Amino acid sequence: MSVLSGKKVLLGITAGIAAYKTAGLVRLFIKLGAEVQVIMTPASKDFITPLTLSTLSKNPVHSTFYDKEAENELWNNHVELGLWADIMVIAPATANTLSKMTNGVCDNLLLATYLSSKCPVYFAPAMDLDMYIHPSTKNNLDQLQHFGNVMIPATSGELASGLVGEGRMAEPEDIVSFIEKDLLNKQPLKGKKLLLTAGPTYEAIDPVRFIGNHSSGKMGFAIAKTAANLGAEVILIAGPSAETIQHSFVKRIDVKSAEEMYTQAHLYFKDTDIAILSAAVADYRPKNVAAQKIKKKDATIEIVLEKTKDILASLGEIKEHQLLVGFALETNNEAENAKGKLKKKNLDLIVLNSLQDKGAGFATDTNKITIIDKDLSMQTFGLKSKDAVAEDIMKAIVAKL
Repeated sequence: MSVLSGKKVLLGITAGIAAYKTAGLVRLFIKLGAEVQVIMTPASKDFITPLTLSTLSKNPVHSTFYDKEAENELWNNHVELGLWADIMVIAPATANTLSKMTNGVCDNLLLATYLSSKCPVYFAPAMDLDMYIHPSTKNNLDQLQHFGNVMIPATSGELASGLVGEGRMAEPEDIVSFIEKDLLNKQPLKGKKLLLTAGPTYEAIDPVRFIGNHSSGKMGFAIAKTAANLGAEVILIAGPSAETIQHSFVKRIDVKSAEEMYTQAHLYFKDTDIAILSAAVADYRPKNVAAQKIKKKDATIEIVLEKTKDILASLGEIKEHQLLVGFALETNNEAENAKGKLKKKNLDLIVLNSLQDKGAGFATDTNKITIIDKDLSMQTFGLKSKDAVAEDIMKAIVAKL
Protein backbone atom coordinates (compact mmCIF):
# COMPACT_ATOMS: atom_id res chain seq x y z
CA MET A 1 0.00 0.00 0.00
CA SER A 2 1.27 3.45 -0.94
CA VAL A 3 1.55 6.43 1.38
CA LEU A 4 -0.70 8.10 -1.20
CA SER A 5 -3.55 5.73 -0.40
CA GLY A 6 -6.51 7.75 0.85
CA LYS A 7 -4.85 11.06 0.03
CA LYS A 8 -6.75 13.82 -1.77
CA VAL A 9 -4.61 14.96 -4.69
CA LEU A 10 -5.35 18.21 -6.54
CA LEU A 11 -3.61 18.11 -9.92
CA GLY A 12 -3.04 21.42 -11.70
CA ILE A 13 -2.30 21.24 -15.42
CA THR A 14 -0.86 24.13 -17.41
CA ALA A 15 -0.39 24.70 -21.14
CA GLY A 16 2.68 22.74 -22.11
CA ILE A 17 3.15 19.82 -24.48
CA ALA A 18 3.98 17.64 -21.44
CA ALA A 19 0.32 17.95 -20.45
CA TYR A 20 -0.36 14.82 -22.50
CA LYS A 21 1.47 12.83 -19.81
CA THR A 22 -1.02 13.83 -17.13
CA ALA A 23 -3.47 11.12 -18.21
CA GLY A 24 -0.92 8.57 -17.02
CA LEU A 25 -0.25 10.59 -13.89
CA VAL A 26 -3.93 10.60 -12.93
CA ARG A 27 -4.14 6.84 -13.50
CA LEU A 28 -1.15 6.23 -11.26
CA PHE A 29 -2.60 8.32 -8.42
CA ILE A 30 -5.92 6.47 -8.69
CA LYS A 31 -4.19 3.09 -8.83
CA LEU A 32 -2.37 3.89 -5.58
CA GLY A 33 -5.65 4.68 -3.83
CA ALA A 34 -5.66 8.47 -4.04
CA GLU A 35 -8.71 10.61 -4.79
CA VAL A 36 -7.96 13.03 -7.61
CA GLN A 37 -9.46 16.32 -8.75
CA VAL A 38 -8.05 18.20 -11.74
CA ILE A 39 -7.79 21.92 -12.43
CA MET A 40 -6.74 22.96 -15.94
CA THR A 41 -5.74 26.36 -17.22
CA PRO A 42 -7.94 27.26 -20.19
CA ALA A 43 -5.00 27.04 -22.60
CA SER A 44 -4.01 23.55 -21.39
CA LYS A 45 -7.16 22.16 -23.06
CA ASP A 46 -5.32 22.50 -26.36
CA PHE A 47 -2.99 19.72 -25.26
CA ILE A 48 -5.33 17.24 -23.48
CA THR A 49 -9.11 17.17 -23.17
CA PRO A 50 -11.04 17.61 -19.93
CA LEU A 51 -13.12 14.58 -20.95
CA THR A 52 -10.07 12.32 -20.77
CA LEU A 53 -9.09 13.58 -17.34
CA SER A 54 -12.60 13.54 -15.89
CA THR A 55 -13.04 9.96 -17.09
CA LEU A 56 -9.78 8.85 -15.50
CA SER A 57 -10.22 10.81 -12.27
CA LYS A 58 -13.95 10.03 -11.97
CA ASN A 59 -14.48 13.68 -11.06
CA PRO A 60 -15.47 16.79 -13.02
CA VAL A 61 -12.53 18.80 -14.31
CA HIS A 62 -12.37 22.44 -13.20
CA SER A 63 -11.07 25.16 -15.49
CA THR A 64 -12.95 28.41 -14.96
CA PHE A 65 -14.54 30.11 -11.97
CA TYR A 66 -17.96 29.12 -13.25
CA ASP A 67 -19.39 27.09 -16.12
CA LYS A 68 -21.20 29.44 -18.45
CA GLU A 69 -23.05 26.54 -20.07
CA ALA A 70 -24.51 25.26 -16.80
CA GLU A 71 -28.06 26.35 -16.01
CA ASN A 72 -27.24 27.57 -12.53
CA GLU A 73 -23.76 28.84 -13.43
CA LEU A 74 -22.33 27.23 -10.26
CA TRP A 75 -19.19 28.88 -8.94
CA ASN A 76 -16.04 26.75 -8.67
CA ASN A 77 -14.84 27.81 -5.24
CA HIS A 78 -11.04 27.99 -5.34
CA VAL A 79 -10.86 28.26 -1.54
CA GLU A 80 -12.79 25.01 -1.07
CA LEU A 81 -10.63 23.26 -3.65
CA GLY A 82 -7.48 24.40 -1.87
CA LEU A 83 -8.77 23.28 1.52
CA TRP A 84 -9.98 19.93 0.12
CA ALA A 85 -6.54 18.79 -0.99
CA ASP A 86 -3.99 16.90 1.08
CA ILE A 87 -1.40 17.69 -1.58
CA MET A 88 -1.39 19.85 -4.70
CA VAL A 89 0.67 18.87 -7.75
CA ILE A 90 1.22 21.29 -10.64
CA ALA A 91 2.44 19.35 -13.66
CA PRO A 92 3.48 20.49 -16.11
CA ALA A 93 4.49 23.80 -14.58
CA THR A 94 5.33 26.06 -17.52
CA ALA A 95 7.62 29.08 -17.38
CA ASN A 96 4.57 31.33 -17.60
CA THR A 97 2.83 29.68 -14.64
CA LEU A 98 6.02 29.57 -12.58
CA SER A 99 6.42 33.30 -13.05
CA LYS A 100 2.83 33.95 -12.00
CA MET A 101 3.15 31.68 -8.95
CA THR A 102 6.30 33.53 -7.88
CA ASN A 103 4.79 36.98 -8.23
CA GLY A 104 1.28 36.27 -6.97
CA VAL A 105 -0.46 36.82 -10.29
CA CYS A 106 -3.98 35.41 -10.04
CA ASP A 107 -5.63 35.39 -13.46
CA ASN A 108 -7.13 31.87 -13.58
CA LEU A 109 -8.73 29.28 -11.33
CA LEU A 110 -5.54 27.23 -10.96
CA LEU A 111 -3.50 30.18 -9.69
CA ALA A 112 -6.29 31.31 -7.36
CA THR A 113 -6.44 27.81 -5.89
CA TYR A 114 -2.66 27.67 -5.54
CA LEU A 115 -2.66 30.93 -3.58
CA SER A 116 -5.48 29.61 -1.35
CA SER A 117 -4.03 26.16 -0.66
CA LYS A 118 -2.91 25.12 2.83
CA CYS A 119 -1.39 21.79 1.80
CA PRO A 120 2.08 20.87 0.48
CA VAL A 121 2.51 21.96 -3.15
CA TYR A 122 4.68 20.04 -5.61
CA PHE A 123 5.54 21.41 -9.04
CA ALA A 124 7.16 19.74 -12.04
CA PRO A 125 8.75 22.29 -14.41
CA ALA A 126 8.47 21.68 -18.15
CA MET A 127 9.79 23.99 -20.86
CA ASP A 128 12.41 24.25 -23.56
CA LEU A 129 16.12 24.29 -22.81
CA ASP A 130 16.79 28.03 -23.24
CA MET A 131 13.74 28.93 -21.14
CA TYR A 132 14.75 26.53 -18.37
CA ILE A 133 18.26 27.91 -18.03
CA HIS A 134 17.24 31.56 -18.28
CA PRO A 135 18.19 33.53 -15.13
CA SER A 136 14.60 34.66 -14.57
CA THR A 137 13.38 31.06 -14.59
CA LYS A 138 16.14 29.97 -12.24
CA ASN A 139 15.17 32.82 -9.92
CA ASN A 140 11.52 31.75 -10.00
CA LEU A 141 12.43 28.13 -9.22
CA ASP A 142 14.54 29.21 -6.26
CA GLN A 143 11.90 31.60 -4.97
CA LEU A 144 9.09 29.05 -5.17
CA GLN A 145 11.14 26.59 -3.14
CA HIS A 146 11.92 29.37 -0.66
CA PHE A 147 8.15 29.79 -0.28
CA GLY A 148 7.98 26.12 0.81
CA ASN A 149 6.92 24.51 -2.46
CA VAL A 150 8.68 21.31 -3.49
CA MET A 151 10.20 21.09 -6.96
CA ILE A 152 10.25 17.81 -8.87
CA PRO A 153 13.34 18.43 -11.02
CA ALA A 154 13.10 18.42 -14.77
CA THR A 155 15.16 15.83 -16.62
CA SER A 156 17.30 15.92 -19.74
CA GLY A 157 16.14 14.55 -23.05
CA GLU A 158 14.68 15.46 -26.41
CA LEU A 159 12.44 18.51 -26.14
CA ALA A 160 9.50 19.65 -28.27
CA SER A 161 11.76 22.06 -30.16
CA GLY A 162 14.01 19.21 -31.23
CA LEU A 163 16.79 20.36 -28.91
CA VAL A 164 18.25 17.90 -26.43
CA GLY A 165 18.83 19.12 -22.91
CA GLU A 166 17.34 19.95 -19.53
CA GLY A 167 13.71 21.03 -19.25
CA ARG A 168 11.80 17.83 -19.92
CA MET A 169 9.07 17.15 -17.33
CA ALA A 170 9.72 14.13 -15.14
CA GLU A 171 7.84 11.00 -16.19
CA PRO A 172 4.59 10.23 -14.33
CA GLU A 173 6.15 7.22 -12.56
CA ASP A 174 9.04 9.37 -11.38
CA ILE A 175 6.71 12.14 -10.20
CA VAL A 176 4.70 9.69 -8.11
CA SER A 177 7.83 8.04 -6.73
CA PHE A 178 9.31 11.44 -5.82
CA ILE A 179 6.16 12.48 -3.96
CA GLU A 180 5.91 9.14 -2.11
CA LYS A 181 9.52 9.37 -0.92
CA ASP A 182 9.16 13.01 0.08
CA LEU A 183 5.99 12.33 2.07
CA LEU A 184 7.58 9.37 3.84
CA ASN A 185 10.71 11.36 4.71
CA LYS A 186 8.51 13.91 6.49
CA GLN A 187 6.49 11.37 8.47
CA PRO A 188 6.82 11.41 12.28
CA LEU A 189 7.68 7.71 12.56
CA LYS A 190 10.35 7.62 9.86
CA GLY A 191 13.20 5.43 11.09
CA LYS A 192 11.11 3.89 13.87
CA LYS A 193 10.55 0.14 14.18
CA LEU A 194 7.10 -0.94 15.32
CA LEU A 195 6.10 -4.40 16.52
CA LEU A 196 2.41 -5.20 16.22
CA THR A 197 0.37 -8.29 17.07
CA ALA A 198 -3.09 -8.75 15.57
CA GLY A 199 -5.92 -11.25 15.26
CA PRO A 200 -6.74 -14.29 17.38
CA THR A 201 -4.69 -17.32 18.36
CA TYR A 202 -5.87 -20.88 17.83
CA GLU A 203 -5.00 -23.43 20.50
CA ALA A 204 -5.19 -26.98 19.17
CA ILE A 205 -7.41 -29.63 20.77
CA ASP A 206 -6.67 -32.23 18.12
CA PRO A 207 -5.52 -32.03 14.46
CA VAL A 208 -8.85 -30.49 13.34
CA ARG A 209 -10.26 -28.64 16.37
CA PHE A 210 -9.08 -25.66 18.36
CA ILE A 211 -9.96 -23.15 21.06
CA GLY A 212 -10.15 -19.64 19.66
CA ASN A 213 -12.12 -16.41 19.70
CA HIS A 214 -14.00 -14.13 17.33
CA SER A 215 -11.18 -11.65 16.65
CA SER A 216 -10.93 -10.81 12.93
CA GLY A 217 -7.67 -8.83 13.08
CA LYS A 218 -9.31 -5.79 11.48
CA MET A 219 -8.22 -3.38 14.19
CA GLY A 220 -4.62 -4.57 14.18
CA PHE A 221 -4.35 -4.48 10.39
CA ALA A 222 -5.77 -0.93 10.36
CA ILE A 223 -3.08 0.08 12.85
CA ALA A 224 -0.40 -1.56 10.70
CA LYS A 225 -1.48 0.42 7.65
CA THR A 226 -1.67 3.71 9.55
CA ALA A 227 1.72 3.21 11.23
CA ALA A 228 3.39 2.34 7.92
CA ASN A 229 1.91 5.43 6.30
CA LEU A 230 3.46 7.44 9.13
CA GLY A 231 6.85 6.08 8.10
CA ALA A 232 7.29 3.23 10.61
CA GLU A 233 8.87 -0.07 9.67
CA VAL A 234 6.19 -2.50 10.88
CA ILE A 235 6.61 -6.11 11.96
CA LEU A 236 3.07 -7.49 11.93
CA ILE A 237 2.70 -10.77 13.80
CA ALA A 238 -0.73 -11.99 12.77
CA GLY A 239 -2.80 -14.83 14.11
CA PRO A 240 -5.23 -16.59 11.75
CA SER A 241 -7.01 -13.79 9.86
CA ALA A 242 -8.59 -13.24 6.48
CA GLU A 243 -7.34 -9.63 6.48
CA THR A 244 -4.71 -8.65 3.92
CA ILE A 245 -2.21 -5.83 3.69
CA GLN A 246 0.21 -4.73 0.98
CA HIS A 247 2.70 -2.11 2.03
CA SER A 248 6.44 -1.98 1.46
CA PHE A 249 6.93 -0.95 5.11
CA VAL A 250 5.00 -3.91 6.55
CA LYS A 251 6.52 -7.34 7.12
CA ARG A 252 3.82 -9.89 7.96
CA ILE A 253 4.59 -12.98 10.02
CA ASP A 254 1.76 -15.51 10.30
CA VAL A 255 1.35 -17.60 13.45
CA LYS A 256 -1.39 -19.76 14.93
CA SER A 257 -0.83 -20.35 18.61
CA ALA A 258 -0.06 -18.12 21.59
CA GLU A 259 3.28 -19.88 21.94
CA GLU A 260 4.23 -19.05 18.35
CA MET A 261 3.17 -15.43 18.83
CA TYR A 262 5.17 -15.24 22.07
CA THR A 263 8.30 -16.54 20.33
CA GLN A 264 8.04 -14.12 17.41
CA ALA A 265 7.25 -11.14 19.63
CA HIS A 266 10.34 -11.78 21.76
CA LEU A 267 12.46 -12.31 18.67
CA TYR A 268 11.78 -8.77 17.40
CA PHE A 269 11.09 -6.81 20.60
CA LYS A 270 14.71 -5.95 21.44
CA ASP A 271 15.15 -3.85 18.29
CA THR A 272 11.69 -2.29 18.52
CA ASP A 273 10.91 1.35 19.31
CA ILE A 274 7.15 0.85 19.68
CA ALA A 275 5.20 -2.32 20.45
CA ILE A 276 1.43 -2.48 20.09
CA LEU A 277 -0.16 -5.74 21.20
CA SER A 278 -3.67 -5.71 19.79
CA ALA A 279 -4.00 -9.47 19.30
CA ALA A 280 -6.70 -11.36 21.20
CA VAL A 281 -4.39 -14.03 22.60
CA ALA A 282 -5.91 -17.12 24.21
CA ASP A 283 -5.41 -17.12 28.00
CA TYR A 284 -5.63 -20.91 28.17
CA ARG A 285 -4.79 -23.84 25.92
CA PRO A 286 -5.43 -27.59 26.12
CA LYS A 287 -2.79 -29.22 28.30
CA ASN A 288 -2.71 -32.32 26.12
CA VAL A 289 -3.30 -32.21 22.36
CA ALA A 290 -4.70 -35.41 20.86
CA ALA A 291 -2.57 -36.85 18.09
CA GLN A 292 -5.65 -38.07 16.21
CA LYS A 293 -9.09 -36.59 15.71
CA ILE A 294 -11.21 -37.13 18.83
CA LYS A 295 -14.20 -39.32 17.96
CA LYS A 296 -17.69 -38.44 19.11
CA LYS A 297 -18.66 -41.28 21.44
CA ASP A 298 -19.27 -40.01 24.96
CA ALA A 299 -22.04 -37.64 26.09
CA THR A 300 -19.45 -35.32 27.63
CA ILE A 301 -15.76 -34.69 27.26
CA GLU A 302 -13.30 -33.08 29.61
CA ILE A 303 -10.45 -30.93 28.35
CA VAL A 304 -7.86 -29.85 30.89
CA LEU A 305 -6.58 -26.33 30.19
CA GLU A 306 -3.35 -24.65 31.20
CA LYS A 307 -2.34 -21.02 31.09
CA THR A 308 -0.57 -19.66 28.05
CA LYS A 309 2.38 -17.33 28.39
CA ASP A 310 1.37 -13.70 28.91
CA ILE A 311 3.06 -11.99 25.97
CA LEU A 312 2.23 -8.44 27.04
CA ALA A 313 3.37 -8.90 30.64
CA SER A 314 6.58 -10.62 29.56
CA LEU A 315 7.50 -7.71 27.29
CA GLY A 316 6.63 -5.25 30.06
CA GLU A 317 9.15 -7.00 32.31
CA ILE A 318 12.03 -6.63 29.87
CA LYS A 319 11.26 -3.34 28.15
CA GLU A 320 13.98 -0.70 28.22
CA HIS A 321 13.47 2.15 25.73
CA GLN A 322 10.36 0.75 24.06
CA LEU A 323 6.94 2.39 24.20
CA LEU A 324 4.58 -0.47 25.04
CA VAL A 325 0.87 -0.34 24.22
CA GLY A 326 -1.72 -2.91 25.23
CA PHE A 327 -5.41 -3.49 24.57
CA ALA A 328 -8.18 -4.30 27.01
CA LEU A 329 -11.49 -5.70 25.81
CA GLU A 330 -13.80 -5.67 28.80
CA THR A 331 -17.40 -6.55 29.62
CA ASN A 332 -17.67 -5.01 33.11
CA ASN A 333 -15.76 -2.59 35.35
CA GLU A 334 -14.06 -1.54 32.13
CA ALA A 335 -11.96 1.47 33.18
CA GLU A 336 -10.96 -0.08 36.52
CA ASN A 337 -9.83 -3.33 34.89
CA ALA A 338 -7.93 -1.50 32.14
CA LYS A 339 -6.08 0.70 34.64
CA GLY A 340 -5.12 -2.39 36.64
CA LYS A 341 -3.76 -4.05 33.50
CA LEU A 342 -1.85 -0.90 32.58
CA LYS A 343 0.03 -0.86 35.90
CA LYS A 344 0.44 -4.59 36.33
CA LYS A 345 1.97 -5.12 32.90
CA ASN A 346 4.15 -1.97 32.90
CA LEU A 347 2.47 -0.35 29.88
CA ASP A 348 2.79 3.19 28.59
CA LEU A 349 -0.69 3.24 27.07
CA ILE A 350 -3.69 0.97 27.07
CA VAL A 351 -6.55 1.02 24.58
CA LEU A 352 -9.85 0.11 26.20
CA ASN A 353 -12.96 -1.01 24.39
CA SER A 354 -16.08 -2.65 25.74
CA LEU A 355 -18.35 -5.32 24.39
CA GLN A 356 -21.15 -3.34 26.01
CA ASP A 357 -20.75 -0.64 23.35
CA LYS A 358 -22.74 -1.34 20.20
CA GLY A 359 -20.49 -1.42 17.15
CA ALA A 360 -17.32 -2.11 19.15
CA GLY A 361 -15.36 -5.31 19.65
CA PHE A 362 -14.73 -8.31 17.41
CA ALA A 363 -15.47 -8.71 13.70
CA THR A 364 -16.94 -5.25 13.17
CA ASP A 365 -15.78 -2.42 10.91
CA THR A 366 -16.17 0.11 13.73
CA ASN A 367 -14.83 0.55 17.23
CA LYS A 368 -15.21 2.81 20.24
CA ILE A 369 -12.16 3.28 22.44
CA THR A 370 -10.72 5.03 25.44
CA ILE A 371 -6.96 5.59 25.63
CA ILE A 372 -5.43 5.59 29.12
CA ASP A 373 -1.81 6.60 29.79
CA LYS A 374 0.58 5.92 32.67
CA ASP A 375 -0.70 8.93 34.56
CA LEU A 376 -4.19 7.40 34.31
CA SER A 377 -5.47 10.30 32.21
CA MET A 378 -8.23 9.13 29.88
CA GLN A 379 -9.21 10.21 26.39
CA THR A 380 -12.52 8.82 25.13
CA PHE A 381 -13.55 8.75 21.48
CA GLY A 382 -16.89 8.17 19.82
CA LEU A 383 -17.81 5.29 17.54
CA LYS A 384 -15.65 5.41 14.40
CA SER A 385 -14.40 3.24 11.58
CA LYS A 386 -11.43 1.12 12.61
CA ASP A 387 -9.26 3.06 10.16
CA ALA A 388 -10.18 6.29 11.98
CA VAL A 389 -9.63 4.61 15.36
CA ALA A 390 -6.18 3.52 14.19
CA GLU A 391 -5.38 7.15 13.41
CA ASP A 392 -6.45 8.20 16.92
CA ILE A 393 -4.26 5.51 18.47
CA MET A 394 -1.23 6.45 16.39
CA LYS A 395 -1.69 10.16 17.17
CA ALA A 396 -1.61 9.33 20.89
CA ILE A 397 1.56 7.28 20.38
CA VAL A 398 3.30 9.98 18.34
CA ALA A 399 2.43 12.51 21.06
CA LYS A 400 4.10 10.27 23.65
CA LEU A 401 7.25 9.99 21.55
